[in-house]
Amino acid sequence: MERYDDADNIIKVADVTKILIIDDDVELAGLFKEYLEQDGFTVEVAHQGESGLRLALSGDYQLAILDIMLPDMKGTEVLIRIRMESRIPVLMFTAKGDDVDRIIGLESGADDYVPKPCTPRELAARIRAILRRSQPVGTAADNGPIIAGPLRIWSEKRKASWFGQDMELTSTEFNLLETLAMSFGRIVSKNELSEKALGRPLARFDRSIDVHMSSIRQKLGCQNDGRSYIQTVRGHGYQLVKE
Repeated sequence: MERYDDADNIIKVADVTKILIIDDDVELAGLFKEYLEQDGFTVEVAHQGESGLRLALSGDYQLAILDIMLPDMKGTEVLIRIRMESRIPVLMFTAKGDDVDRIIGLESGADDYVPKPCTPRELAARIRAILRRSQPVGTAADNGPIIAGPLRIWSEKRKASWFGQDMELTSTEFNLLETLAMSFGRIVSKNELSEKALGRPLARFDRSIDVHMSSIRQKLGCQNDGRSYIQTVRGHGYQLVKE
C-alpha cells in the first residue's frame, strides 16, 4: 500500500497500518479516528488507561497515540508500563505550552509529542514521520553494520549493540544514535538531528533532542575518565566521540 505525504513523497507502509488512540476525550478522539481512517489507517480508540495498555501490548498496532491525562491512571504511567514490554512507537498528547508534560513524556519513553489542541492534519504528519523512521528499510541482504567504536548499528534490522550487548532503544533513540554514528567523531547539528530522527524541522525552544540524548547517554554509560560518549558542543550540536 502507498500513500503520499504533504510533499507528495511516497510512503510505503504495511497493507494495514493500525493506530491506537488512548484518550478520554470522546469527541476529539472520534474526530482524529475519522480523519486518520480517511487517510488510509485503521484506528481503534481506548478511553481508559488500563484498556489502552492492554491493547498497546497486544502487538496488533504499529503506533500508539497516548494522552498525558487519563481518568484512571496517568498517561506517563501507561507509557512506562508499555516500555517495560514493548518498543511500539508512542506519540504523546501534551498540554499546549506545558514543557514539563513534554519532558516527562519523553523521559518516560515517548518517541515524540504533539500539543493539544492540534489539527488532524498535524497529527497525521507526525504519525507519518514516526512511521517513516521506525520501519525497517527492507529484509533483503544485510549490507553490514555501521561501526562507530564499540557501537554497531544494523539499519535494515533496526538493531544496535554496544560493546557487544544488544541495546534497548525507542525508535527515536535509534534514529538519533544512527545519525551520530554515521558522523562518528564529527559534530551533528540539532537541526539535522531533528530532521533525520524526528522527521520534522527543529522548533524554537524544542528540547526533545536534549531529552532523548540524555536517555541515550544513560544507556551508553561513561568512558573510563568519566566523560560521556556523546558530547554537547554548545551552539553547534552533538558529537559521538572517539575514545
